[in-house]
Parts: sequence; structure tokens; C-alpha cells
Amino acid sequence: MNVAKPAKSAAAFNALKRDIMLGVLPAGAALTELELAAHFGCSQGTVREALLQLQEEGLVLRQGHKGTQVSECTEDEAVEMFRVRRQIECNGVLRVVQAPSRTLIADLKELFAEMLDAARRDDELEVASADRDFHRRIFQDARLPALDPILHRCLVHNHRFKISRSTLPRDLVATAQRHAVIIEAIESRDPVRAEEALRHHIATIVDLGPSVFPDLVQ
Repeated sequence: MNVAKPAKSAAAFNALKRDIMLGVLPAGAALTELELAAHFGCSQGTVREALLQLQEEGLVLRQGHKGTQVSECTEDEAVEMFRVRRQIECNGVLRVVQAPSRTLIADLKELFAEMLDAARRDDELEVASADRDFHRRIFQDARLPALDPILHRCLVHNHRFKISRSTLPRDLVATAQRHAVIIEAIESRDPVRAEEALRHHIATIVDLGPSVFPDLVQ
């Protein structure tokens, strides 16, 4: 699901994204092209490509003469992104269940296996990456491609917010296993069951879920 990027640009993008997602680079941290180019041993143009990709995902803000800074990760923004995500995914899955592609279930099971493997290795960022690919793969069959970048940004920020608010070690295997019920619901071809599975999944991602979706948490 990821867009291919030149090797050096991809390396810089992945390293910076990891540090932002984990909070190593905090909100407001300045990112200077010259310094990053020296750090990664590449050109400023290559760094610029990586920063533009991070901007597309909403992880940095590029403000002309003010330079580039790591974006904020606020609860207010997270709440709105959870709401947008719920609308996009739940409407999308109703379309998916009507006419899923032949490979959808197999693809979801493969991504589910990747998520479990990353969870057993205690690699939270890889779990999150596979999680995003899982949800975007479902939405791919909704055939609403213009909405995919919006969903992707919501997913990235959901994961960043969740990681930033984690004060204790999380059970990553349990997190991964939460996706099994979604596969089963889609495989059943029951639109009500599939939509409810996604609604409940999204509403229970973080502790603030009950206050955001009080009518959906059971």
C-alpha cells in the first residue's frame, strides 16, 4: 500500500517517521534540511522529498521562512480524526461487503499474520504499519480512491496519538488479535455485522473512546 520512494529518500523518511511516532522527535522540534542531509549522508533535495512525504501524512509542518517543525499531536485533533475515520471506514465496508474482491480475505489474513508476528517481536511500529495496511486494504475494495489519503492520515495520527498516550507496556498480541473479528465479519458477507465490527473496533482503540462514541461502546 505504500508509495515507492527512492532508497535514500525512503530511508530518511522512515527514520524520521519512526522518531516522530515514538516521540523521540517531539512536537515543535525543528527539522533543518542541511543538518538532516549531513546526518543521512544525502543531498538536501533527498531530505526535502522525505519532508514533503512527512507533510503529506501530517507529521510535519513546512512554513516557508519559518522552516519545518514536527506537528502537534493533540487530543482535540485525534478525536476529530477518529470521527472522520469511523465515517469513512464504516460507510466503506458496507460497499465492500456487497462486492468484495476475490483476494480480499486472503490479503487480510496475510496482513493479520504480519501484525501478529510483529506483535510477538514487540515491535509496536511494525504492528501499527501492518494495522494501517489492513484497514486500507479493506477500504480499497470500497472503490473510493480519493478518500484513501484521508483515511491514511487519520490512521497515522490515531497510532501516533495512541503511542504518545501509552504510559504502560501494551499487550501488542491482543491488539493484533482484535482484527480477527473484522475478518470474520467481512467473510460472513453480513453488512450489519461488518459495520458493527468496525464501529466497535474504532470506538475501543483508546481509553477516550467511550466519551467520543458513547452510543457505540458495548
